[in-house]
Amino acid sequence: MLVSGLAAWDGNTGLSIGNAIGSNIFNIALVLGISAIILPIEVHEDILKKEWIFLMVATLCAGLLLRDGRLDFIDGLILLSLLVLFLAYTLKESKNKQHHEFDELKHGVEKSQSTKTWLMLIISLVVLISSAKLVVYGGVEIAKFFQVSDLVIGLTVVALGTSLPELAVSISSVLKKQYEMVVGNVIGSNLFNTIAVLAIPGLIHPSDVPAQVLNRDYPVMLLLTVLLFLFSYKFSKKHVINRFEGLVLVGVFGFYMWRLF
Repeated sequence: MLVSGLAAWDGNTGLSIGNAIGSNIFNIALVLGISAIILPIEVHEDILKKEWIFLMVATLCAGLLLRDGRLDFIDGLILLSLLVLFLAYTLKESKNKQHHEFDELKHGVEKSQSTKTWLMLIISLVVLISSAKLVVYGGVEIAKFFQVSDLVIGLTVVALGTSLPELAVSISSVLKKQYEMVVGNVIGSNLFNTIAVLAIPGLIHPSDVPAQVLNRDYPVMLLLTVLLFLFSYKFSKKHVINRFEGLVLVGVFGFYMWRLF
């Protein structure tokens, strides 16, 4: 999110938009695909009936907003309103559940620990902002060196960098057979990219959307979002993404990279 914000602030909206869409493509095609190849992933039906539907609505809404070839302030506000709705839904769901462990942990926190936590938070924010600036600067310089657009760098180098944590978490989770964490991680990340990260360039630096986004990148993102549901649900009692389907997702990514370059 910081990478996209700083890129948009510097006027590199192509990098910012590319980061959001590219990360979504990486998450489903590579993160979920590689995880399914390692071990078939069992998908909880509630995720498909709730979170995936919200992701699909957000993806379609983003497509409609990008259709006119421009991402402006109003578009950013609309996407941001979807984020507010999703957060409200999440908070409502969390209130319906008991959190005894959290309450015990909260009462057990000492003031000294609280001070250390705030100090670590400030240090982490400084490191995060500095790292984001380096990523944006590096991405722009790479684009200049190879004479490619900042959109392509956002779709590849920057998107890969921002998706690596999801890949690490998903592989670790699938090895522990924590399948709900794998799918939830991907859907949650993609949802945030679509309604928060994509909103940033519209809010900070409204500009035209490159034609390639509409003709090449967004359709791939939409296709992968649909495949996520089809491979998971299968309209049967057992919802599993098998190894072959994982290979298909990775294959889609390979074809997309071939078209990109």
